[in-house]
Amino acid sequence: MKKPNIILITTDQQRFDTIQALGNDVIYTPHLNWLTDEGVTYTKAYADCPICVASRTSIMTGIRGYVSGLSSNGNHSKIMTENKTLPKVLTENGYQTRAIGKMHFEPARANYGFEHMELPMDYYRMMQRNYNNGVPKQHGVGENEVEPVISTVEETKSLTYWIVDRSIEFLETRDETRPFFLWTSFPKPHPPLDPCFNYWNLYETDDMPDPVYGDWSEDFENMPKGFMQTTFLLNNVNRLSPKQIRAVKRAYYACITQIDYTLGLLFARLRELGLDDNTYIIFTSDHGDMQGDHHMGAKMTFFEGSAHVPMIIKAPTGSDLYKETKGVRCDNVVELSYLYNTILSVAGVENNSEKSEKIDLTDYFKTKENREFYGVCKDATEIYCVMCDNFKYTYSKAFGQQLLFNMQNDPMEKQNLADKEEYREIVEKYRNILIQHAKKYNPEIINETGDLISEQGVEKNENSRKWPGFHSIKFEKLDVLH
Repeated sequence: MKKPNIILITTDQQRFDTIQALGNDVIYTPHLNWLTDEGVTYTKAYADCPICVASRTSIMTGIRGYVSGLSSNGNHSKIMTENKTLPKVLTENGYQTRAIGKMHFEPARANYGFEHMELPMDYYRMMQRNYNNGVPKQHGVGENEVEPVISTVEETKSLTYWIVDRSIEFLETRDETRPFFLWTSFPKPHPPLDPCFNYWNLYETDDMPDPVYGDWSEDFENMPKGFMQTTFLLNNVNRLSPKQIRAVKRAYYACITQIDYTLGLLFARLRELGLDDNTYIIFTSDHGDMQGDHHMGAKMTFFEGSAHVPMIIKAPTGSDLYKETKGVRCDNVVELSYLYNTILSVAGVENNSEKSEKIDLTDYFKTKENREFYGVCKDATEIYCVMCDNFKYTYSKAFGQQLLFNMQNDPMEKQNLADKEEYREIVEKYRNILIQHAKKYNPEIINETGDLISEQGVEKNENSRKWPGFHSIKFEKLDVLH
């Protein structure tokens, strides 16, 4: 039997609720809508560490961050060399493997099993040699700042377009004697939020949904600041007015729509080349973006805007699985680390990694199982999370603050149950679940009495250090340009 081709499409920092077909009645996403109509959508997909390097390492190795020890944007080279990466296994089993777009590897040019990679830094090098095409990213807005700005190049000269154009070039010039694995990886909608002007013009600020606030977060002065450290570090969204936050969301949506429309070119070429009958298309993001919810920006927390991501798998049109999964919604809690085993499974390749998760998403949608979720992120501050039986418990080491939400009744985390007397036993139950996980994977958060450590005396507030992400287009030490 002919082995299937696989296209993994990832965005960077795209939250779960940014697809029109899944309920967002403001955003334009016709091609992501098409994927949801044609494939199975995992409505509860999460990152176990919602930050770039950790999530990408989980996809590449199938190993959760708290198992590998990488729960931050730290150096992952040891993990990637000591474990067989997804492209390495596929290459060894006859696949032609290509990466195009943001990988965020360390070092940046390490291929970790890919036969060939084309990175954003290659796009910027090309643009520097061809000034007649314009100069991208000359607006000065940093890689973490959220203030909206317009792209300094036109659409067909943008990085988003280049990634799709190079992906199409690969499809047209590939080795047709081998199946292929193509990772098309968009750096957007990660800041800077600089859509091309025509996409900015699609939206009006008055149409943008307002940020979400809860009984625990509406009063900024008195909300638990232990969960605010990422916002203070990266962008201080909390300083923006409601009008300004609507403009931020306008630019964010415009970047997503630019990706979506450009994907239409890739999907069209896939069909024209006769590849849709035998090609899996997998779409997800490495983590989300708080977009002003609860006064927060960026990622690194386990609130829905940050850790909950879109995930869709479209089976080859000529397969029985396509008929079985067309338009299906799966409400099981799933994780990015499951993609490793899933991709190997559809490729007919044995997963010999002892540390990786063994869930196959192309079969898992048939079950009603809800697995226990455990997450750890150690950037800015240490934040922990457990989810099971419709409850989410999250804990910040800074100030030892805790929150509990009933996700079935309160999907946007507006009501904190942790301070309510009638939920005291439930809070203790989930705190103990987290403690048991931490004893196994993160004993450093456990004190001598067996409880969770808190840093009551550590100053963590708006006066913390700032990292707005200043990078010029000549910065090539890391593949972090968006």
